[in-house]
Parts: sequence; structure tokens; C-alpha cells
Amino acid sequence: MNNSSNSLRFIGIGAVIAIFGGLSGFASEYMLGIGFTLFMYIALAQSWVILSGMTGYISLGHVVFFGSGAYVFVLMWGLVPVWLGVALSGLVVGIGALIIGYPVLRVRGPYFVILSFGLAELVKNLVLINEARMYMSLRPVFGAPSLAQLYIAMLVLAVAATGLTYWVRRSRFGAGLRSIREDEWAAETIGIPVARLKLIAFALSGIVPAMVGAIFIMRSGIFQPGDAFNPIVSFTIVTMAIIGGSDDAPGPLLGVGFLVILQELLWANWPEIYMIILGILLISFVLFAPSGIYGWLSANISRSKKNAA
Repeated sequence: MNNSSNSLRFIGIGAVIAIFGGLSGFASEYMLGIGFTLFMYIALAQSWVILSGMTGYISLGHVVFFGSGAYVFVLMWGLVPVWLGVALSGLVVGIGALIIGYPVLRVRGPYFVILSFGLAELVKNLVLINEARMYMSLRPVFGAPSLAQLYIAMLVLAVAATGLTYWVRRSRFGAGLRSIREDEWAAETIGIPVARLKLIAFALSGIVPAMVGAIFIMRSGIFQPGDAFNPIVSFTIVTMAIIGGSDDAPGPLLGVGFLVILQELLWANWPEIYMIILGILLISFVLFAPSGIYGWLSANISRSKKNAA
């Protein structure tokens, strides 16, 4: 019974992915744009969950991976094939995350929150200095793939990031990460390789955003450090993950879907109201529903089953 339900679940997931993929052939530019944004934030939120949701190391600077991937990709633009450039962006940023991860992850709690935000600002300013030295204020990207192709590429990244989060959450690696979140000192005492697990999670959480940033730059058609390293991207990722439920793969799906719809309804006409509502939602969920939409739904379903039994 359990195997058949799992099979039906995977068939349903496959069907949904196929439907979204099929939309690229006939959907309007507007709908493809919404889908592109939806998949982009799914991939970003899932990558945030692998580090922050599972270890408790809350990052407010996740945009550093996004912007760095975009910058690496722009530097390679025209020198390598497009999709190889996207893959190399993820690889380069992942290696960079491994290098800087060890000293960065020695800081805990609110200090890590501040450090992560500061790291993103540091990298942004280093890029700005480098661009100024080369007399480059912006870098246009000409001849990028069509929106339909970018839509499919972002869908693939969203599926891959969701699958990775799902696997990590149910693996021994994920159990080790959650033990760090519960009590890092106790986990280290019983022999869990805390430093190594944190470093791997930090690198994994950087690869996907870097590739997302590379694809996003092709969609926007221009690289500007202020946009690529915009801290609002980090805040939006955190909000989506927390509202959805930042401990498992289904949570970010719910949070991203909810906020992308809200953004489409409010952002175009009332951007100030949208940001106010975003702040109120984040505070409300942290105070009254810390497990997010997914946790709330799971708790209610479990309660219903108990009552029925």
C-alpha cells in the first residue's frame, strides 16, 4: 500500500512537471515570465533550506551566491557555450564556498546572520571596484536563448533543487545537519563531523543559486552589480522559506507559490503595500506559525487522522 501510494505520488509529480514544461510551447510571454520567477525562487528557497533550514545557521546574504554566479557567467559570456557557462558558474561558486566556508561557519547565531549579510555586501563592492577599474558600469548580454528555453532551464533547476532538498532531508547527512540545529555542541560531542557537514551544506547551498543567477542574467539581458547583489533577493528567499516551512522540500514550494501570486497581485500597482504585507507576514509566521504553512497543514492532517481513528 505504501509503495503504491509512493508510486502514485511520483507519477503525479512527473505529470505536473510535464505540464509545466509543455507550457513553454504555447504560453504567452507574460505567463512564461511568471513561471520563470516562480521556478527561480523555488530553486533559491530550496538551496537556502539545505543550509539555514536544516542547520539553523540563518543566512541573510544568500544573494552572494546568486550575484557571484551571475558575475562569473558574464565574465565567460561569449568564451564558452551558454549552458557550459551556467554549469561552470555553479562549479566556480561552489568551490569558492568551500574555500570561504570554514572561517565563515565558525561564527554562530546572530553573528552569522550579520556576517552573511556583510559578506554579500563585501563581494558586491569588490565587484563594483573591479568593474570600475575596467571602466565597466554594466555588461549587456546579447544573443541569449529565448524566454521559452530559459523557462525550461529554470524549471530543471527548480526540480533539481527540490529533489536535492528532499533527499538531504531524509538522508544521514540531513539528520546530521538537523542535529547541528538542535544542539551543535552535543552533536560534536557524540562524534558527528559538524565542521565537515556544515561546509558541505554551505557549498551545496551555493551551487544552485549561482546557476540561477547565470540564467537570470540572460533573462534580464544586462549585468549590474547593484541588481545582481540586491539584498531584497536574500530577504525574499528567507520570507518564502519561513512562510512555507523551512525544514523540508514541500515548504518552500508552498511559500514561493503563495508569495509569487501575492507579488503579481500587489507589486505592479502598490509596491510599498507589498513590502509592508511581506514584513507583516514574516513577523506573523515567526510568532504564531514558526513551522510555516507546510508544518501547519501537516499538524492538522495528523490531528484529523487521530480523531478519525
